[in-house]
Amino acid sequence: MDLAVDSSLRQFSRLPAVRFDAEGRPRVDLRAVGRLAVPLAANSALQAVLNLTDTWFIGRLSPDATAAIGAVHFLVIVCLLVVGGAGLAVQPLVAHAYGARRQKRASQAAWLGVWSALLTAPVFIGLAFAGPWILGPFGLAPAIHGAALDYWLPRLLGAPVGVLLWTLSAFFNGIGRTGVTLTLMAVVAVVNVPLNELLIFRLGFGMAGAAWATTLAMAMGATLALAAFLSRPVRAEYRSHLTWRPQWKGIRRLLALGLPTGLFPAVEVGAFWLFQVMMARLGAVDGAASQIAMVLTSVAYLPVVGLALAGTTLVGQSIGAGDKAWAARVGDTTIVLAVGYMGAVGVALALAGPWLVPLFVNSAAPDAQAVERLGVVLLWIAAGYQIFDGLNIGSSFCLRGAGDVRVPTVLLTGLAWAGFIPAVHIVAFAPGQGWIESLPALGFGSVGGWFAALLYIVAAGLALFARWRSGAWRSIRLT
Repeated sequence: MDLAVDSSLRQFSRLPAVRFDAEGRPRVDLRAVGRLAVPLAANSALQAVLNLTDTWFIGRLSPDATAAIGAVHFLVIVCLLVVGGAGLAVQPLVAHAYGARRQKRASQAAWLGVWSALLTAPVFIGLAFAGPWILGPFGLAPAIHGAALDYWLPRLLGAPVGVLLWTLSAFFNGIGRTGVTLTLMAVVAVVNVPLNELLIFRLGFGMAGAAWATTLAMAMGATLALAAFLSRPVRAEYRSHLTWRPQWKGIRRLLALGLPTGLFPAVEVGAFWLFQVMMARLGAVDGAASQIAMVLTSVAYLPVVGLALAGTTLVGQSIGAGDKAWAARVGDTTIVLAVGYMGAVGVALALAGPWLVPLFVNSAAPDAQAVERLGVVLLWIAAGYQIFDGLNIGSSFCLRGAGDVRVPTVLLTGLAWAGFIPAVHIVAFAPGQGWIESLPALGFGSVGGWFAALLYIVAAGLALFARWRSGAWRSIRLT
């Protein structure tokens, strides 16, 4: 073997997703990326199935119930992200430790996440019982407001279980064993179906039943995840049974990292929650159609989150192995794949809209046809921003893998809360319909609101991609 080729092989042997061409030059191995990303994409697709299942079951109750879940779904996620962000921060820490071949450090990071998840319980309990005060100012119709509160309380009470599942899944994602994460999510998705039927309809819990079904399904997933983490093969390689003791300094550091890590996506998710609340305030038809369009577009969004999670792992492992140039290459590849997938699926969903939207509408409801017509229109608007949403998601998760979350959070905060939310208020509400009377009111309804979302996603995607390409993340150290 040529000495230069041999030297190159030794230099890159520790890097993820690397192959060599005939001349000995390193290339990104798309098959290796696929082996890591496909289970994660399937995992996220199962999350989409979980959301679709919940929406389908809730849609059998009434359009008010569908509008209610649209009004609180994103807010629940915001609470999970902000309070439980430490669970997300585990993945880059584990990936960096794995890339540096420090297996014991990787399992220690997971245990820090477990202890942090347990510490979130009092906060989530407080948020659960504060639901009437949190949702009160948004002026939802009484039927929508009541259904939203029915869902809110049990969903927030079970939130620590979700953070625990995030934490343990992040460990397996960080070490590249994404098949474990896929299996866990498959169990959650399958168990959720009979639980929804049982709790919503057979036992008559209604909206609260949907929330309890999600909590119980995630509890089963978290139990299986902990068993896998403490299984004999993992104990042998990562000493996971020896690194469990709480290290308060490490927990504090993880919580400090977890706050901006959770805030990074929460800023955008929170903006879309308020967007959905405004759509619900427009009425049951606009609220239900927007929720259906949002859930259907998750078919494009959530699998790309899986691909982007693979980017988090690849970037983190590359940095841990000491090669930030390779981190940039695998990150760029992840972003290109995300953009291509979302663009294709967005158009496919819009074309299939006339057949898909009616599946989530109770045909006996008085406003059923109006919801169906509007939902199809909204899917076409959503198709317009899918490409830039791929740019947004791919860039943000690669930045997370590098530990660059503070500046991107500031960028998104400005775009979302100083631009997107005021724009939606202006274009969607008619005079006297909105919250702030001093703002103009153009009255274009949910169609106007979704066009504002299109412009926001374009701006956010371009801003985060520019941040990634700037290479500012190269100067950040997580450990």
